Amino acid sequence: MGRQKVSRFRDRDYWARPVPGFGDPEARILLLGLAPGAHGSNRTGRMFTGDGSGDFLYAALHAVGLASRPASRDRDDGMRLTDAYISAVVRCAPPANKPTTAERDRCLPYLARELSILDGIRVIVGLGAFGWDGALRTLAANGFAAPRPRPRFGHSAEVRIGPYMLLGAFHPSQQNTFTGRLTAPMFEAVLRRAIELATE
Repeated sequence: MGRQKVSRFRDRDYWARPVPGFGDPEARILLLGLAPGAHGSNRTGRMFTGDGSGDFLYAALHAVGLASRPASRDRDDGMRLTDAYISAVVRCAPPANKPTTAERDRCLPYLARELSILDGIRVIVGLGAFGWDGALRTLAANGFAAPRPRPRFGHSAEVRIGPYMLLGAFHPSQQNTFTGRLTAPMFEAVLRRAIELATE
């Protein structure tokens, strides 16, 4: 999937490899997305960088004081995150932006290890149902089982699991932001809640 370019980026080199997490290694807040966008982070090599979803995400992070700039178009653009780290459940761009169960399960150990290394994390923001589910699976893999019945995803949903608070947010995909299902004030409210919980 990674090497198929679109015409507007035909002269650009694509990263086209697994995309690593990005952010403050001392972060208390982890934002967990679905997978690299085919012509965003799969092209640039940095999570949520170079596409519409990233434009929305970084503008919101900047508005609440977690990002140094309101936009990120390139992995060498000087973007810095403070107290926030961005990762994804799946590390490679999946066909049609729909990861398979096998892809999700193959990437799970990497995310579980990443979370254990980021020992300052106190709040996980699951971006969309896939991010929420990935967070639950990752926490379980690290020994923190979710309560029963299994917590359901919803925008602004909250659940404590071990030492972590898991928050839900609609994914900042253009199908959500263009339709108004997710607005900047809605997303910023979740981020402010994450900051509040991380500093308690």
